[in-house]
Amino acid sequence: MPLPWRKLIFYYHPVFLEHLPGLRHPENPERLKMIVRHLQEKNIWEQLQVAAPPPAELKWIETNHSPSYIRSVEEACRRAPLILDGGDTVVTARSYEAALHAVGACLAGVDDLLNNRASSVFCALRPPGHHAEHAEAMGFCLFNNSAIAARYALDRYSLQRVFILDWDVHHGNGTQNSFYDSAEVYFCSIHEWPLYPGSGARDERGRGLGKGYTLNIPLLAGGGDEEYLEALRDQIIPEIRHYRPDLLIISAGFDAHEDDPLAQMQVSTNCYREMTRLVRQAMREINGGKILSVLEGGYHHHNLADSVQAHLEALVEEEGVVHGA
Repeated sequence: MPLPWRKLIFYYHPVFLEHLPGLRHPENPERLKMIVRHLQEKNIWEQLQVAAPPPAELKWIETNHSPSYIRSVEEACRRAPLILDGGDTVVTARSYEAALHAVGACLAGVDDLLNNRASSVFCALRPPGHHAEHAEAMGFCLFNNSAIAARYALDRYSLQRVFILDWDVHHGNGTQNSFYDSAEVYFCSIHEWPLYPGSGARDERGRGLGKGYTLNIPLLAGGGDEEYLEALRDQIIPEIRHYRPDLLIISAGFDAHEDDPLAQMQVSTNCYREMTRLVRQAMREINGGKILSVLEGGYHHHNLADSVQAHLEALVEEEGVVHGA
C-alpha cells in the first residue's frame, strides 16, 4: 500500500445513510454511496485508513448549541419524518443518531491530527452542518460539525488559533455566528452572492475581539476557476499565513461545481484539487499540515465523487502519492 494514503484517515459510518432514506431530497444518502463506490472503483478505498466514528458526547455539542435545541432535535426524530425549520431541513427516525456520529467524526479527526496519527482527515458525513445556528436548524443542517470541532480543539487541546475555510457555495452563517466575537477562530467563506441564506457580505468582518477575524468573499453567479483561485492566492492564503493557525478546518462543500443543480458557479473538479493543494502547502509551511476536512454540500452525485477524489489526492500528493485512475 502506498504510504501517503495511510497518512489520511477517512471517517465514514453506515448510519449516515439512515438520515433521510427514501425521501426525495437533494441532501440524500446517494451522495455518500456514490463517493464510496467511486473511491472503491478507483482502487483508493482500500488504501485509505477508513474508520467508523463514535457518537459525540453531548457536552461537546453543547459548546455550540443550546441543550434545549439538542433535545428538540432528538424529540423530532422520534416523531419523524418532520420538517424542523419550516423549509427544507427534514429529519427521519435515525437522523439524530447520524448527527451524533457526524460530530463524532470531526472530534475523532481532531484527536487524530493533534496526536499525530494522521497528516489530514476527511469526514464523509451526513447531515452537513455549516448553516446550523446555536438553537436553530437550517439548510439541511442539524449540528454545526465544523464549529463544534473548532471549539473542541480549543477546549480539549488548549489551541490558540483555528482557521475555518468554508468553500461551500452557500455562506456558512452558523459557523460565522459561532465565532463572530472571537479571535480564537478565523472564519473565511467564499460563496456565491446573492444566494441562500443571504448572509456573507464583504463588510461582515467580526465584532468586538473578533473584529477582523471574519473574511467573506462573495462572488457573482457564473464565477469559476479563475475567480476562486485568485481569491485563494491573493486573499485567503495570505490570511492563513498571517494568522498561523494550529489547526485548519475546511468546510468542504463541492456545490460550486459547474454542474451542480443548486447553484450557478462554474468551478471545475480540477479547481478543487488546486485549491486543496494551495491550502495544504500553506499549512505544511506553518505546522506540517493539520487539516480537518468536513463534507458539506455537493448535489451532482458523479461530480461530487470526482471532486472528493481530487480533494483527497491533493491532501496527500505532496508526499508523493500517484493519482487514481
